[in-house]
Amino acid sequence: MKNVKLKSSPGSAKPRAATAARRTTRQRSVYSKAEVEEIFRRFSVQRPEPKGELEHVNAFTLLVAVALSAQATDAGVNKATRPLFAVADTPQKMLALGEGKLRDYIKTIGLYRNKAKNVIALSEKLIADFGGEVPRTREELMVLPGVGRKTANVVLQMAFGQRTIAVDTHLFRIANRIRLAPGKTPDEVEANLMRVIPEKYLYHAHHWLILHGRYVCKARRPECERCIIADICKSPEKSCDIPAPLVELPPQVIPVAG
Repeated sequence: MKNVKLKSSPGSAKPRAATAARRTTRQRSVYSKAEVEEIFRRFSVQRPEPKGELEHVNAFTLLVAVALSAQATDAGVNKATRPLFAVADTPQKMLALGEGKLRDYIKTIGLYRNKAKNVIALSEKLIADFGGEVPRTREELMVLPGVGRKTANVVLQMAFGQRTIAVDTHLFRIANRIRLAPGKTPDEVEANLMRVIPEKYLYHAHHWLILHGRYVCKARRPECERCIIADICKSPEKSCDIPAPLVELPPQVIPVAG
């Protein structure tokens, strides 16, 4: 009896192969659920109420500050926006200020010319399309000039209390370095973090990870001796297995640029 080769139905093999490929290439956390729970429990003890370090007075000024912070330090942005927000804390006032005068306020910030154009353009769009109010959905925020997913997520979390993860440089590095939520793109890291972080810790997770990356797990050399999760951490770069004492830190002080 001849061997009969069964034919697959058209289009059925490729989807299965593609699904299998996705399963093999998708990067996963190397931590158990219990380990992730303990990591964030410790962060919650160390910083019960973590805060973003960009100064703002309302949702609009937060949106502007985050948009200005791309490729700039929070301290540098704060130095520029303190006098700016004293005269322009609404889209209407920002539009009245004008692009030229806005540039004068933010000229110490990198890419200030393009950022000034975006801030004026987003102010116009907020007035024209949203009645001068900052929208409360990611999709609406991302139609504003100069506003990407990271900026939208920061605004949703800080201004409106939504549980989002904004993947900036620090957070992308941390998620990959310690292999908590590895990914090749910020979107992949965001999706993986949303999947592995326990629901009860999601609201503050964004700030805990950013502050940990900024002050402890630094880019050039992680200060493992100051790390409260050194015994759990599975980073190949780790230089210490003894965790730092788990104590609540003093209230955050917003850094000021010199």
